[in-house]
Amino acid sequence: MKRLWLVPVVAALVWAPCHGDTVTKTGTTAATFLSIGVGSRALGMGGAFVAVANDVSALYWNPAGTAHLASPEFMFSHNEWLADINFDYAATAIPVGERGVLGLSATFLTMGEEPVRTVLQPEGTGELFDAGSYAMSLGYSMMLTDRFSIGFCGKYVREYIKDCNSTGFAMDVGTLFETQWRGLMLGMSISNFGTKLQMAGNDVLVQVDPDPTQEGNNENINANIALDKFDMPLVFRVGLAMDVLRDVAGNSLLVSMDALHPNDNTEAMDFGVEYGLADRLFLRAGYKSAFMKDSEEGLAAGLGLSLPILGSANLKLDYAYQSFGRLEQAHRVSILISAI
Repeated sequence: MKRLWLVPVVAALVWAPCHGDTVTKTGTTAATFLSIGVGSRALGMGGAFVAVANDVSALYWNPAGTAHLASPEFMFSHNEWLADINFDYAATAIPVGERGVLGLSATFLTMGEEPVRTVLQPEGTGELFDAGSYAMSLGYSMMLTDRFSIGFCGKYVREYIKDCNSTGFAMDVGTLFETQWRGLMLGMSISNFGTKLQMAGNDVLVQVDPDPTQEGNNENINANIALDKFDMPLVFRVGLAMDVLRDVAGNSLLVSMDALHPNDNTEAMDFGVEYGLADRLFLRAGYKSAFMKDSEEGLAAGLGLSLPILGSANLKLDYAYQSFGRLEQAHRVSILISAI
């Protein structure tokens, strides 16, 4: 067990030199909004959360983590994403006794209406269009032993733009294991394993002449342009996490690291740390997408505050800052309510 910390270090040394001439495959998947992380706590730690996964945001990072919840939790997060796009996430997890924990989540990526522009009418045709994406998921997790849990999430995914849309289904699977060495946690998850997405709708409807050489035939036969099918952004995560101050009453120092293998980019690693003071104030920092080729992501930081409310619940307010290089930065705020 004492050699487990070598796993991410060796992975980093192996991956880092191999990205000189790597083809990233960026832009080859659909529904890329599924790759946007959720929860200001996790994002303040650079997204290194697959082995932490001890709140309701685990439905995104590692569904096995919700099996450790002893009481219901609800979380809502709103973010003004890049390019004036809104990103919202809501999730709840409810224990059902010894049968396990049920979870529900909803993710929305939306934008305001924009004018339709063409080559001949660059100032607009007078029409407006909108575009967006959303996913609805249902999760279940359970403890197989007192140290090992497993979880699943099935999700419905839809993307739309003007009069076209695509739909599909995907699944997330995760495991979480607490070792006997100083509470070291090992986590693994596979996210967005599902069907391909293909746009269809009125905007791909055209009228053609099936045989221009034949006189007298119908020149306006309805036909559809055949658009390509694209995979969802499948990603495999494996990580370690440990509270190095677990024996110090009232304080905690959680360190974590994840290794990622996505199907639309190069391998990468995320690193995070969280310091908790009296289980009330939390300071976080991290680095996201280390070793990923041409990544604009990097430093992350955040803070959190935990307060009792109504005598029977706990309110957690979290904020995260994330650097995006030439795309500037993103600010995220999350609210989490849990029963005591």
